[in-house]
Amino acid sequence: MKPRTGPLKPTRAQSLDEGRKLLQQRAWSSAFSRLSAADREAPLEPDDLEGLAGAAHLLGMDVVNAELMSRAQRGFLDCGNTRSAARCALRLGITLMINGDQAQSGGWLSRAGRLLETEPDCVEKGYLLLPTGYRSIYSGDGASAHAAFVQAGVIGERFHDRDLITLALQGQGRALIRQGDIGRGVMLLDEAMVAVMAGEVSSVTAGGVYCSVIEACGEIYDMNRAHEWTSALEQWCKSQPDIVPYRGHCLVRRAEILQMHGAWTDALAQARKARDVLSQPPPKPAAGAAIYRVAELQRLRGDFAAAEESYRQASEWSRAPQPGFALLRLAQGHLEPANAAIRRMAEEVKEVSSRARILDAFVQIALAIKDQPAARAAANELEEIATRLGAAFLRALSSRAAGAVLLSEENAAAASTVLRHALSIWRDLEAPYETAQTRVLLARAYRKLGDEDAALIELSAARDTFQKLGAVVDLELAETLLIDKPQVLSGPLTARETQVIRLVAEGKTNEAIANALGVSEKTVARHVSNIFTKLDLTSRASATAYAYRNKIV
Repeated sequence: MKPRTGPLKPTRAQSLDEGRKLLQQRAWSSAFSRLSAADREAPLEPDDLEGLAGAAHLLGMDVVNAELMSRAQRGFLDCGNTRSAARCALRLGITLMINGDQAQSGGWLSRAGRLLETEPDCVEKGYLLLPTGYRSIYSGDGASAHAAFVQAGVIGERFHDRDLITLALQGQGRALIRQGDIGRGVMLLDEAMVAVMAGEVSSVTAGGVYCSVIEACGEIYDMNRAHEWTSALEQWCKSQPDIVPYRGHCLVRRAEILQMHGAWTDALAQARKARDVLSQPPPKPAAGAAIYRVAELQRLRGDFAAAEESYRQASEWSRAPQPGFALLRLAQGHLEPANAAIRRMAEEVKEVSSRARILDAFVQIALAIKDQPAARAAANELEEIATRLGAAFLRALSSRAAGAVLLSEENAAAASTVLRHALSIWRDLEAPYETAQTRVLLARAYRKLGDEDAALIELSAARDTFQKLGAVVDLELAETLLIDKPQVLSGPLTARETQVIRLVAEGKTNEAIANALGVSEKTVARHVSNIFTKLDLTSRASATAYAYRNKIV
């Protein structure tokens, strides 16, 4: 009988050597496999355990990472290496803080501080300042946060630790932005990103800085910079295909940017992928943001039932479903619930980056219930925020809101000037949906000024954009406004409904009416339903009789 042949099982020494090399090559999955195999044969030394824990973290295995880092911390203590033990405790504490587990995080950070109390000056004391800075940022104390990060940076420079220097720079940038010094803050964030792009820092630090910078861009509505760094993060993730922790954050922001640029199908796919990644055990706090992004796209596409369920799920993940849920109620025609929700949020939300979106929705809802003073006040506050932050996105948002208010105040000339300014910015930002929304407002202004040709041009362009995007509700509005010439009617029907009932009386089907008017069949069905409701009719035959009786035909 011939002996069995095949690949020999690698020895522990071989697995260990291969695992270390694979860590250097950033092949995290393979490195984890080799080092885990060596660890099963005999417990790894603390240095290798720390490397294995880092691979687990990058693979999204948070529970395994915590177990391995805890073992490494005990191993360093057993051999008297207090500083390394403190470093492991710090990494555990900061990771748990980011994942929202404040109790365990506080325990590990407290242990790290205690271990370093009797140690001489060392780089680990600089890392200990990072969570202090993060806590200050979260509590709104930008000045204290900045001071902590500056001190951390000084220690990093003294010990030539590029990771600490880079983390301190991004922390200083975030703190300055929170204090309103956006120019200096952004410069420091860009400097931190230079170190990341040059490969000067570890993968764990690189991923953390990427996410922090992209989040900061979102806070100040710097959509161009967010687009640039999100694309860079995508490429970074592709260079390490098995990396996990940063994909979710990247996908949420990427979905938002794709949505703004009109790639709604891709945006929805990215948002759903982020939801799935971030909700896997142990779930991450950002899962709520991913679900909210799904809800927003469902609302814009007219899938109201699915949107309502997604907003509810986002709320369960501690993500307030506003202002999207209030705008959903507005689109459904439920004005009082929409008004109550947005007014409550306007009272509760004070943080500038979130408040801008709230104010934009507030203006829309206040105008819908004809509360012009409230709409004017919200538009004025939005203008103040746009002036303070200086972001093009906010300037366009503010100008559009101001134009809508002026239009409601019957100041069509001033409205058209402001809305053209907003339109120009939206075009520069390559934001087709916002551009089309502004075109509809501009068409209404032109129509009030008697320039029907200009109104039809804007409405036609808006309709085409809404059709391409699948923005059902906006499409129906644009199609309703696309009337050859405004009419003043004495009866209960609008001009468009009069056109529809005339064609119904001629015996045309909904499909034929849609073709004749250049609108969707769904829009025609809605008009027919409205006609039946307004005139208390039950059939097309009774509608035909009404049309002849009232000389519409």
